[in-house]
Amino acid sequence: MWIPTEHEKYGVVLASFRGTVQHGLPLEIGDTVQLLEKCEGWYRGFVHKNPNAKGIFPCTYIHLKNAHIKNKGQFETVIPTEDSVITEMTSTLRDWGAMWKRLYVKNDGDLFHRLWHVMNEILDLRRQVLVGHLTNDRMKDVKQHITARLDWGNEQLSLDLVPRREFSMVDPDEISVTELFKLMEHRHRKKETPVPASTHHLFVHMKSLMSSNLGEELEVFFHVYDGKENRPLSERFFVRLNKNGLPKSPEKTERQCTLFVDLGSSDLRKDVYIVVHIMRIGRMGAGEKKNLCSVQYRRPFGCAVVSIADLLTADSKDDHLLKVYACTTESEWYQIHENIIRKVNSRYNLSGSNTGLAVSLQLLHGDIEQLRREYMVLFTRGVSITKKLGFSDIIMPGEMRNDLYMTLEKGEFEKGGKSVARNVEITVYVLDIEGQVMKSYVAAGSGEPGGDVYHSFVLYHNNSPRWAEQIKLPIPVDMFRGSHVRFEFRHCSTKDKGEKKLFGYSFVHLMQEDGRTLPDGTHELIIHKCEENANLQDSSCYLKLPFSKANLPGNNQAVKGTKESFWITSFLCSTKLTQNGDMLDLLKWRAHPERINDSLLKLKEIDGSEIVKFLQDTLDTLFGILDESSQRYGLKVFDCLVHIINLLQDSKFHHFKPVMDTYIESHFAGALSYRDLIKVLKWYVDRIIDAEHQDHIQQVLKATEYIFKYIIQSRRLFALATGGQSEEEFRCCVHELFMSIRFFLSQENKITSPVTQTQAVFLRTFPAVYGELLKIFTVREVAGFVRETLGSLPATAHAECPLEAVKLHCIAKTVESQLYTNTESRCILLPVVLRLLQAHMQEQRDLVMCARILTSMLSLIRKYDSVATEPMVSEEVDLIVDSLLVVLMRTILEITNRPQPAGTNMRLQFQDITGEFVACLLALLRQMSDKHYQQLLQAFTSKDDLRDFLLQIFTVFRILIRPEMFPKDWTVMRLVTNNVIITTVLYLSDALRKNFLNDKFDYKVWDSYFYLSVIFINQPCLQLESFSPSKRKRVLEKYGDMRVMMGCEIFSMWQNLGEHKLNFIPAMIGPFLEVTLVPQPDLRNVMIPIFHDMMDWEQRRSGNFKQVEAKLIDKLDGLMSEGKGDETYRELFNSIIPLFGPYPSLLKKIERETWRESGISLIATVTRLMERLLDYRDCMKLGEVDGKKIGCTVSLLNFYKTELNKEEMYIRYIHKLYELHLKAQNYTEASYTLLLYDELLEWSERPLREFLNYPMQSEWQRKDCLHLTIVQNFDRGKCWENGIILCRELADQYESYYDYRNLSKMRMMEASLYDKIMDQQRLEPEFFRVGFYGKKFPFFLRNKEFVCRGHDYERLEAFQQRMLNEFPHAIAMQHVNQPDQTIYQAEAQYLQIYAVSPIPESQDVLQRDGVPDNIKSFYKVNHIWRFRYDRPFHKGTKDKENEFKSLWVERTTLTLVQSLPGISRWFEVEKRELVEVSPLENAIEVIENKNLQLRTLIAQCQSRQMQNINPLTMCLNGVIDAAVNGGLARYQEAFFVKDYVVNHPEDGEKIGRLRELMFEQAHILEYGLAVHEKFVPQDMRPLHKKLVDQFHVMKSSLGIQEFPAYVRASPVHFTNGSPRSSCRNSVPNIISPDGARVVARRSPLTYPAVNRYSSSSLSSQASNEVSNITGQSESSDEVFNMQPSPSTSSLSSNHSASPNVTSSAPSSARGSPQLQDKHKHSRENSCLSSRERPVSAIYPNPLDPAQRATPHQIGDTTLPRSDPNLSAPDKVRPTFSSWSLDSVKEVNNTQFSDTVGKLLCPPVPPRPPYSGSSAKTMRSQSPVPTSRSPQKSSLPPFTPSPTECQSAGLVSNSPVLSGSYSSGISSMSRCSVSEASGTEATTGDHPAHQGPTMPNSVSSGSDELIRRENKTPPPYSVYERTNPRRPVPLPHSLSIPPSVDPPALPPKPHQQRTSSMKLDPASDPRRADSVPQVPRPRPLPRKVSQL
Repeated sequence: MWIPTEHEKYGVVLASFRGTVQHGLPLEIGDTVQLLEKCEGWYRGFVHKNPNAKGIFPCTYIHLKNAHIKNKGQFETVIPTEDSVITEMTSTLRDWGAMWKRLYVKNDGDLFHRLWHVMNEILDLRRQVLVGHLTNDRMKDVKQHITARLDWGNEQLSLDLVPRREFSMVDPDEISVTELFKLMEHRHRKKETPVPASTHHLFVHMKSLMSSNLGEELEVFFHVYDGKENRPLSERFFVRLNKNGLPKSPEKTERQCTLFVDLGSSDLRKDVYIVVHIMRIGRMGAGEKKNLCSVQYRRPFGCAVVSIADLLTADSKDDHLLKVYACTTESEWYQIHENIIRKVNSRYNLSGSNTGLAVSLQLLHGDIEQLRREYMVLFTRGVSITKKLGFSDIIMPGEMRNDLYMTLEKGEFEKGGKSVARNVEITVYVLDIEGQVMKSYVAAGSGEPGGDVYHSFVLYHNNSPRWAEQIKLPIPVDMFRGSHVRFEFRHCSTKDKGEKKLFGYSFVHLMQEDGRTLPDGTHELIIHKCEENANLQDSSCYLKLPFSKANLPGNNQAVKGTKESFWITSFLCSTKLTQNGDMLDLLKWRAHPERINDSLLKLKEIDGSEIVKFLQDTLDTLFGILDESSQRYGLKVFDCLVHIINLLQDSKFHHFKPVMDTYIESHFAGALSYRDLIKVLKWYVDRIIDAEHQDHIQQVLKATEYIFKYIIQSRRLFALATGGQSEEEFRCCVHELFMSIRFFLSQENKITSPVTQTQAVFLRTFPAVYGELLKIFTVREVAGFVRETLGSLPATAHAECPLEAVKLHCIAKTVESQLYTNTESRCILLPVVLRLLQAHMQEQRDLVMCARILTSMLSLIRKYDSVATEPMVSEEVDLIVDSLLVVLMRTILEITNRPQPAGTNMRLQFQDITGEFVACLLALLRQMSDKHYQQLLQAFTSKDDLRDFLLQIFTVFRILIRPEMFPKDWTVMRLVTNNVIITTVLYLSDALRKNFLNDKFDYKVWDSYFYLSVIFINQPCLQLESFSPSKRKRVLEKYGDMRVMMGCEIFSMWQNLGEHKLNFIPAMIGPFLEVTLVPQPDLRNVMIPIFHDMMDWEQRRSGNFKQVEAKLIDKLDGLMSEGKGDETYRELFNSIIPLFGPYPSLLKKIERETWRESGISLIATVTRLMERLLDYRDCMKLGEVDGKKIGCTVSLLNFYKTELNKEEMYIRYIHKLYELHLKAQNYTEASYTLLLYDELLEWSERPLREFLNYPMQSEWQRKDCLHLTIVQNFDRGKCWENGIILCRELADQYESYYDYRNLSKMRMMEASLYDKIMDQQRLEPEFFRVGFYGKKFPFFLRNKEFVCRGHDYERLEAFQQRMLNEFPHAIAMQHVNQPDQTIYQAEAQYLQIYAVSPIPESQDVLQRDGVPDNIKSFYKVNHIWRFRYDRPFHKGTKDKENEFKSLWVERTTLTLVQSLPGISRWFEVEKRELVEVSPLENAIEVIENKNLQLRTLIAQCQSRQMQNINPLTMCLNGVIDAAVNGGLARYQEAFFVKDYVVNHPEDGEKIGRLRELMFEQAHILEYGLAVHEKFVPQDMRPLHKKLVDQFHVMKSSLGIQEFPAYVRASPVHFTNGSPRSSCRNSVPNIISPDGARVVARRSPLTYPAVNRYSSSSLSSQASNEVSNITGQSESSDEVFNMQPSPSTSSLSSNHSASPNVTSSAPSSARGSPQLQDKHKHSRENSCLSSRERPVSAIYPNPLDPAQRATPHQIGDTTLPRSDPNLSAPDKVRPTFSSWSLDSVKEVNNTQFSDTVGKLLCPPVPPRPPYSGSSAKTMRSQSPVPTSRSPQKSSLPPFTPSPTECQSAGLVSNSPVLSGSYSSGISSMSRCSVSEASGTEATTGDHPAHQGPTMPNSVSSGSDELIRRENKTPPPYSVYERTNPRRPVPLPHSLSIPPSVDPPALPPKPHQQRTSSMKLDPASDPRRADSVPQVPRPRPLPRKVSQL
């Protein structure tokens, strides 16, 4: 039976448990579990990381731990009763573990490894804590280490700052908010700004000396040297080196390492140096040979210097190699370091080129104890301490030091009968009072232990040596008296024996007879002569002699006059000995009572360090004198006491205050002193007002604290001794003293008055007295003193009075004092404090101090635990609320609205006080109960006051919610803030309902309330979804989900509004929408019904909810682009199923309403918008610009324009798209994009507001600016033709304004663009069809197919790879068949990619001879609507002998929604057409294209465009060789045999056509060979001869003896350099005048052509293995392999495709790409075989009856949609037979003219005279007027060619930039492009040319018709301006006989953009559904507001 557990509540999993039993709970080792029930060895419970999953597990797997249970029962919380640091460590490490793995995934290796080390370190420390064997101190250290590392890790991982008190986490509910703020701030500051250390230490590690001339032992001395004052700052550090230059004792690190301690901040400057002196120990001369002499001398070797400033910048771990310098003259050795520092180069030189001293130097900062903790290894390993000369900046009590430093300065010696100067060595001994040598008290420096004796170094032959050698004598204090130092002088002989001969000595006493030590300074000592063997062991024989020349009596002139002297400098650093006689006199006052007066006066002159040395003795002396003769010396002793007390205020002696405190507590014995002290103090206070000089009195008042300490302690001693006698007298004295104080404080004085300053001095020290008074007086008495004293201050003080700040400071100290913490005294003091505080805060003065006081006050008011304190605390809260709540809120408002100060420090302080005031407000609000709120709200007498209060508090709360209010990682503080806010809001919402509803409704208060609620819910710190699970659990346990609480409150308040809801529609739609975007289901369920309510009320008010819709859409865009909202949200809006909880979905609610249709429509629109916005947001999260981002932006932009008609949003997304294109360097697309905005503007002077990056300007200026930007981008994108048209339009504008300067620039720019067209290489891009299949694609791509314009130099493989990179999860499909439904519906991504060929529209340019290729190349790949893909296949049985018999081609034509290039690199396919081309038609196309290729190459060769004849050679060889080997013969076998003719009677004409083409090919080949012979180089002659021979074989195989008449009729030479022209020109000659049957050849362009296959296409051409469609051609037949590009007749359509000459032209003709220009396109530039570069799709073709429509065409789409390959009559008639243009028998068609000549060559109408305005002579091409809409535009359209405007009849609307060609750029609504009605050609001034009209003139009617049937949505519609069209001269090959008027001259370039730029809805070449109408001029549209 399962029993609930009592004590077994918490455990840790010891081993993993799989949980395979029924109801088993899987456990992992280390998990913590909460146990609920127990049964026979099993527990039931849950793992803390997943509390929802409960199950059973064995007891043996669990280690139980003690735990504390909160809320026992169903919702109990179990907290382990272990050290809080352990708990925190465990939970933190768990959080870090997950994040640590993510760091690895993110590849943040550095942090990954550092965190790993820290985590291991924390685990080790945790182990130490858990074992529990640590001492308290060690435990404290360990915890400090743990918390430091936890904080470091949290900071690195951007986790929250943890508030701690003594290493333990603080529960924010347990402490006041002000305390919490202080803790957070303290931790934040600690993290942010480490306090600069005032003490610094230099670590030195001697490594080695590197030198080539070593061989002797060395001594190295380091010391810190002040270059400014030329004196050492530290003692010396001494290291011995062996003969190799390495430390002598490597095992003893303390002999190699030292710490120069106690350097002050002032010592870290440039002119402080580390000086190194090096001595060698050996022979006198460095180069002397070894001799018998074994005596060694200390001799100078070298010196090195480094500045401390260099260490501040250098890396501390670097070793330094110091250069070692030697003296030029040895006598200068004593100042070599100074010379090096001053760079006196003549005095020193490098001791050797490779001599260097290797040392490690590092500056450490902080207290020495702190260093011991931080650099433990350093101290445990061993390091010697090198002290500073003298005391450090701060002297610590208890520091014991007794060091005497002596410097051997110089000597003056006589020759002593020698011919050369002496080599003098000094030997130093220290002797005690008995004359015995003291052992180990002579030290050369730290690092080496002291010795008994010290030998100076020797200077060679120098009678005036200068050593400047410092030694240290650390003699104990008790041995100082009577001891002396002896200096013995010896001459060191350099002779064989090397003896050291004594010749004199000096000595000096260390202490004088009166107890003073040897004074600091230089002493000139007498050198006493002695014999070489004199015995100096008996010191008594010389101690009676004089030792210093300064101390000689006047009569001893003999000794004074001797030349020989020895100088030393002494310096004592002692905490026990003094050199000051006055100090000694004072301490020995009993011996000399007569000197007491002088001694007391001189005390003030004694150095402070001397006084603090003997502090206790001095104080005893003073109180002894006071006790013995208080009357006589009372005032003087008091003054001395004041002097000493104030001395301790100095920072240098600040640390001696505890010494004085200890003295007062433990040693002070003046039981009677209090009377004298009170009396003297009162005497001084009474004199304040009258005294002229206040300085001394101020000194007295500064010492008040310690004077009171002495008074109180003295009284306590007296009371103890006497049993409390004279108590009343004492109290009376104190009361009188306070009366005097109150009297002097109450004086009002001028601001500058000295008395005011004295008052300030007293107030500063007064709070320190409270604690002392409490030792004797009761709490209430002391509180009374304080209240009366502070109350006596003058109330009316000036703001700038310094006393005000001091007064506040005094209040602050009072509030922080022990006195205020007592509740009894607090109720006495609180009114005084509040009064002062309120006055300051109202005037906004001293806010920093006010904040500090308020913080302290509120920190004391804890949440009362006991009932006893409740009334008192409640009363205090009442008082504070009444006095300060409103003032506090006003202060916060004023501070936050004030501009922040500039300085960093000021700004930090500014932020601090804001935070402190906020914490105070929160603490106060948290302390308030129901009663307080009721009292507060009832206190407002009028509604206006209450309204102001509510508005104020709501505003303050909004400020508190701001992200910048607290640092980023203060989540704890933010949660507390939010908890307080929501509690307060719940109280205040009642007041809002009661006082501001119905007739008393106040919009402003309600609006403020709602606005606060919304921003409260949207705070980042409340978005629990972004938290880790453990953090989320903690927050929910402590506070719940505050967003839901606030959401419910909003809903409740909204329901209360009633009809007042209308005031908030549409204003609150945006804010409420923002709330619903929070991904919290409960919150959404609560909030979404509000939208239904809004729609309902709006419907009632205005009959629709357009306002709601508009606002909803605007806000949705903004919020989604900020990253809010998710898929669930869309479903919530859209779903019919009720989601989460009681509220039905929005759609379901709407369906019940009368207005459900419009409601459902709105929801559908919003949902569709969200789909696009979500896609857009997801795409924008990616890094680099890619097609996905651009495609998504285009989709959204179109949605805003077509479905929502949101002009401003539309324009915003235009510019977003523009930026994306620029980033991706898609300059052409960027231009087209910006054109969308440009075309919304007109050339008007209407002012436009500032918008996006545009300034405020007129519409004309903005359009002008846009034009220039677009031209610039067209130029960068090499789309110069489009730029030219814009240049013309701009030029027209400048001309109309007579702005000739800009006009000139524009013409020059236009000219430069023409030059670029002719001079620069442009490469043609590839086009690829991409299908995106599967549900995993973004909405705008899903199950759609697109055609994409490839990048420069991009082939299929590269493009495919790019797409797979953009969609890394996509699967590439390996076939080109249309996928089935399973692929469409799959939860995956499938990409289907293959190359397609463009079908150009501008046939007139492409078919015209003489137009350079670099002009044609533009028209081949620009403004392309349609693309083609051919797939060869065999139908029926395949003839292995001749595969051409059954070779069919499946031709897919794709029509796009917009032309390429446009606003995107890819556009969606709108329509697919599938036809099958019969084998015969295929053969005709192949030969036709090959003929065209041959013509082109021959023409290029003739016109010398080819530098190399190879392409022509290869082409001729391919054709002739293939023909000879069966190419043409195969066609003959397949189609000319009798069987075929009989079985296919309908193909008779086509067979004839094929025969003609074969004859024509032979004719062209013959001509080509003639040209080839002319240019062929010598080495190619054999090949040419072979070709000629083969050609004859070919002719005979074709059965050609001579060419037929129609071939012979044309001359052999090519009229225009090409056989094509020749054939064409021959046409009129063979037409009979009476209209006989036409036998002339048809234009080679009228027949279908095979698609050009990209070399990288997925499909292939015909081959032996037709089924192979992977792009590999296996046919060996050259005729098929060399298929030329398809072509079509210029008669078919003026939107037919352009010949892709590039594919067949030789490389020399096309030019090679210049690779340095990355934007150029590349192509393979030679005549390629089909395997390399198969057929290019150049011209689309008319469809014959034989080309059967496939089932892909559904319904009416079987009719071709404005197929450019069809003539007009064909298009009108829906029958299949009407598609054929190939039968010559159809000449009798009424639409055709009587002669083929006219059919081929319609006349060119003359150019109409320019009448000054481009709008007058142009007829509108739009048969249907379009209604006005915000998308209207009035831009004139482009011409198809920038160089020639074409006649209306021939090419009415070949578009360049806009209409459907501009991909919807030209305006904001969809439109189509129609072909002009034939009647246009006859209107105007052209009566002579009414006869011949173009056959396609009827197409616009059929377009309109079909469109109506299909109900296809129109593409972007464009309004045109009526511009005169320029006539276009026809190519010579199409011209009629000379009798017709010659073509018109080229036009002047002053027109505006012609009609192709703006095309009306019926002018789409792809549409066939416009009804014929008489065109009429369209009025210029009126514009709506533009941006």
